[in-house]
Amino acid sequence: MARILYDLCGIDEGLRFSPYCWRVKYALAHKGLDVEARPWRFTDKEALAFAGHDKVPVLVDGDEVVTESYDILRYLDRAYPEAPLLGEGVAEARARFFKHYAERSLAPAMMRTIIMDLLNAIHPGDRDYFRETREKRFGRALEEFHSPAKGLAQLDAALEPLRGHLQESDYLDGDAPAAADYLVFGSFMWARCVSSADLVSNADPVYAWVERMLDQHGGLGRRAMRVTDIEGAYR
Repeated sequence: MARILYDLCGIDEGLRFSPYCWRVKYALAHKGLDVEARPWRFTDKEALAFAGHDKVPVLVDGDEVVTESYDILRYLDRAYPEAPLLGEGVAEARARFFKHYAERSLAPAMMRTIIMDLLNAIHPGDRDYFRETREKRFGRALEEFHSPAKGLAQLDAALEPLRGHLQESDYLDGDAPAAADYLVFGSFMWARCVSSADLVSNADPVYAWVERMLDQHGGLGRRAMRVTDIEGAYR
């Protein structure tokens, strides 16, 4: 049976922007595993009913169905132990820290910066759902939440520990990327796919790391469709 990853898409089926799905796609490439990345939209909840879940990523690997990006990485290490992603003990604890760092420090700052670009990149049939759920979460209209100046300042501060690490090492996991890199880089791929905003300057060690990550696994990230590639889509 083919390995299938349910993968969030936007206004074009080729526009795949979920940070959590990008984590998994990099992890699969790290393991050398082929996958069919099947397009899925926010409102297509029925398509995931078989998994007892309503969000992506969902990985179907033969008889196994795994949800949540971190759990999928753990599953991949159990099922395919060569080329470990997370490792054990201290290594896994480090990866889990970077998971929370990406979700609680980086993603909120990026969201504040790019949310209107993100809304534009989402399929028109999903925009009402996205607006309703996010405005409920933020307690304000998307237009009020959107503040690139505040978002970039928040992101700049949040990136300080990453800068320190990347001044000493090419990757978060050392000489080569693994789970910690993928868990953080998913957020940068999310922003890259839906927006042309410059989040870091090209003199920043984080920028150099992003460039290295884009070229990993045969240019997996660099080859990905961006909203700017879609005629008439970016405004």
